[in-house]
Amino acid sequence: MEEEDSVITRNTEQDGRVGSDLEGFGGSKKKMKIMKTMRSGKSDDKETKKKKKYWMGCLRAESDESGNVDLTVDFPGERTEPTHLVVMVNGLIGSAQNWRFAAKQMLKKYPQDLVVHCSKRNHSTQTFDGVDVMGERLAEEVRSVIKRHPSLQKISFVGHSLGGLIARYAIGRLYEKKTREELLRNSDDIGDTCPIEEPKERIAGLEPMYFITSATPHLGSRGHKQVPLFSGSYTLERLATRMSGCLGKTGKHLFLADSDGGKPPLLLRMVKDSKDLKFISALQCFKRRIAYANTSFDHLVGWSTSSIRRHNELPKLQRGPVNEKYPHIVNVEAPDTASNHKEDRSRTSSDEFKNFDMEEEMISELTKLSWERVDVSFRGTLQRFLAHNTIQVKTKMINSAGADVIQHMIDNFEP
Repeated sequence: MEEEDSVITRNTEQDGRVGSDLEGFGGSKKKMKIMKTMRSGKSDDKETKKKKKYWMGCLRAESDESGNVDLTVDFPGERTEPTHLVVMVNGLIGSAQNWRFAAKQMLKKYPQDLVVHCSKRNHSTQTFDGVDVMGERLAEEVRSVIKRHPSLQKISFVGHSLGGLIARYAIGRLYEKKTREELLRNSDDIGDTCPIEEPKERIAGLEPMYFITSATPHLGSRGHKQVPLFSGSYTLERLATRMSGCLGKTGKHLFLADSDGGKPPLLLRMVKDSKDLKFISALQCFKRRIAYANTSFDHLVGWSTSSIRRHNELPKLQRGPVNEKYPHIVNVEAPDTASNHKEDRSRTSSDEFKNFDMEEEMISELTKLSWERVDVSFRGTLQRFLAHNTIQVKTKMINSAGADVIQHMIDNFEP
């Protein structure tokens, strides 16, 4: 089906619905009235379209037929076309609205450089469909966004919770690598004097920049103490694994309880390249990989799995923040690469994967890449009990304590 952009009209009237966080955006007080065109389905074989009007300050929104919205900044007069696509991916039973606060803050900082796309292809109960199914949807969605914005040159991903795993699957599908032979063929038109470049790695044809996750269960939820809600009880952890099907195919993936055609669990396969899906090559080609993790009070995703560390590698934290500007960030680790690069960990057959520690396998493979780790603590605030959503600022009214974490992510982002 063909995609359709939203209808955007200017309106200089004041409206009290404009959020205070958008006042003075980009030094301009002009406001945009945006009409979002959506397909409302067919009734009596007649297709109708529903338009929804809403205010978003100086933000310009473009939507496709599925309701996916890209946010950019609208300037009066001429403006440069943005070159960097930032794809934000929600977690379990989430929606594109979960990234509303972060998207606005990022566009405030880099108004002319970015297109921020809050993914809407996987939302609500669709997040039970499995990491692979959602990853395929996200990959298709990203391609459609790129088609709408031909000026794009770079791409980054920001995923919260399950969204980080969905993004990891999607980039495996979107990964491209041009060989020297292909570059040589393409160089015929420019003569023999031009040197042949090294093979280029791209994600959907764009240069990969940042892969950022927050509270993402990179190691799954099956390991001991990976779901703090179970309080370390082996009985509850085993019971949760058996009942993982209650969360659909996604639950089986998270608890490593899937065995598609006798294959190892999907999350175990996602730490290596396969013939068709280059999971680890795609992850490696990003300029930076950053994992934000809650150190405590995240009842759904443990500190170890979200920071990709073994339990005995978790650092001892200082009492205060590392920087007064970010009061809830208690530890920042520079990129580091594990010392086990040369270890032979190529066991992936269905008969063998049951005989070794799957969690250790995932850690060993993922830490062959360099990761920046940012540890977050909301201890001392009432919002600590909502840490899993607060790290994302899912809802500004009740998760505002995480605003400094979002600001840290933005301040360490270069468009």
